[in-house]
Amino acid sequence: MAARLSEGAIASIVQGGTPSQPLLQVISIRRITNGPPRYRVLMSDGIHTLSSFLLATQLNYMGDEGLIAVNCVCQINRFICNTMKDGRRAVVIVDLKVVRTADQVNGKIGNPTPINEGQIQPLAAVANQSTTKSVQNDSTLGTASVHSIPAKVENQLPSRPGSFRSQPNSIAGTQAKVVPIASLNPYQSKWTIRARVTNKSQIRTWSNSRGEGKLFSMELLDESGEIRATVFTDQVDRFFPIIEVNKVYLVSKGTLKTANKQYTSVKNDYEMTFNNETSVIPCDDADDLPTVQFEFVPINQLENMNKDTMLDVIGICKSFEDVSKITVRSNNREVSKRNVYLMDMSGKVVSATLWGEYAEKFDGSEQPVIAVKGARLSDFGGRSLSILSSSTTLINPDIPEAFKLRAWFDSEGRVMEGTSISDVKGGSMGGNANWKVMLEVKNENLGHGDKPDYYTTVGTIVYLRKENCMYQACPTADCNKKVVDQQNGLYRCEKCDREFPNFKYRMILSVNLADFGENQWVTCFQETGEAILGQNANYLGELKDKNEQAFEEIFQGANFQTYICRIRVKLETYNDESRIKATMMDVKPVDHKEYSKRLIMNIRKHAAT
Repeated sequence: MAARLSEGAIASIVQGGTPSQPLLQVISIRRITNGPPRYRVLMSDGIHTLSSFLLATQLNYMGDEGLIAVNCVCQINRFICNTMKDGRRAVVIVDLKVVRTADQVNGKIGNPTPINEGQIQPLAAVANQSTTKSVQNDSTLGTASVHSIPAKVENQLPSRPGSFRSQPNSIAGTQAKVVPIASLNPYQSKWTIRARVTNKSQIRTWSNSRGEGKLFSMELLDESGEIRATVFTDQVDRFFPIIEVNKVYLVSKGTLKTANKQYTSVKNDYEMTFNNETSVIPCDDADDLPTVQFEFVPINQLENMNKDTMLDVIGICKSFEDVSKITVRSNNREVSKRNVYLMDMSGKVVSATLWGEYAEKFDGSEQPVIAVKGARLSDFGGRSLSILSSSTTLINPDIPEAFKLRAWFDSEGRVMEGTSISDVKGGSMGGNANWKVMLEVKNENLGHGDKPDYYTTVGTIVYLRKENCMYQACPTADCNKKVVDQQNGLYRCEKCDREFPNFKYRMILSVNLADFGENQWVTCFQETGEAILGQNANYLGELKDKNEQAFEEIFQGANFQTYICRIRVKLETYNDESRIKATMMDVKPVDHKEYSKRLIMNIRKHAAT
């Protein structure tokens, strides 16, 4: 098959034309290192060369892997022309195909010269040219002829479905030519995008040494890609009321800069900031634009990913906790939080934390499918997810992955316990997966691996060791170190290097937990110990000093009580002696209705097999 270069195509591009799928030869290619990685390509049409071709970032792999090399011939299937501040044109190649590799072409084709953008022939004259040059290929290919394809001059990009089109809307008094999000870069001066808002955060405020302010962010999507946009103080009141999720807008004249990947999962090397000149106009022509795009990561792969990775995840709400309140230390502000437990078809369960108003309004009673875009992975308590204000969360979304997951859960997943990769305190029983009886824990050697193991069991307390279960601790909020009585009315904390007139009581309680087949000594720290004894540590400490009999009665009353227990086990070595250390992570009374449901599901599961 003959390789043909499109003579005159570069002149057409420089003059604003859009030749259809021109064939060009790579003369040189180099990687740009100042800023996000990009490849700059010098290309030839056999007559002229142009050095301002750039590979779109999604094509970087072709440069990295050597798929595009000097002398290869490429078919440019889609490209975008941008006018830079100095008037020169930058051509962003969005899609291309290598039709002749470098070793199939015998060097440079023709004798092209660098194009002078100010001294080129009129476009019509170029379009009428049709000359042919010959190319000497290797012996297996024979002689190939290269001829020019008349440059097709268009005033707009192709208007077929799924392509980018010029809009009739007037932006700032001029006719706007829409460009794809994938082509945006900080070197452009004039651009307009047509994009759908897929996510919009709430207004947040900040206060620091440089002053106070507020901001909100959004994610914009078209068929070429997505970009994050942030609106700061002066523009918040202007844009926040008019921006609506899932609506489409024409956006122009924002400031573009390199994206901070720490705060976003949006797949773009750049991000946008609205300024005084930014224009946002609603656009009703939106049928061809996609909605939220996900790249879901299976839950069983989260353990192999780095902390703070931003990712997309989908799962069934296996269970959820009640809303709780915490105080943010940085600003002393109280916020709501709720943990939900997501399970997918891998059978793994992960804890995901909802914040603020969304945590308060969330209803997981129907076990919905939850899809999250832009969750942050944490290593707090094994592996867990935090759903941020910048995350997009959809309940029972209308996407194939959700339908497939729902069908799986209704047919078989509902009776699965799942295996938790999160070690944090659980809500109802479903979230604290990996149910075991104590004999299974012993026979399976849980805790003997490199990492601790976690399991949930129903156990009865048969003995509590009350000796040395209380100690006097540092009264500061963030320190629980044991204090030393100075015998002068003061108590010294070595960690804080301070003396205090008072102290607080802390608890380390050892209990013997048993079920029908085995028993296990378990250590309970402050919160779990208080839950078992039904009293707070300060009260118990004072009672021990003042009324030993009442203190004894509290311990007697805690015996032979049955709980659902979340336990951590790990083999530890002390003084050359190795033993399993079991720690109570969470404890709650048995909800016999829910527990019975679980037993019935297990019976049905075993009966089916």
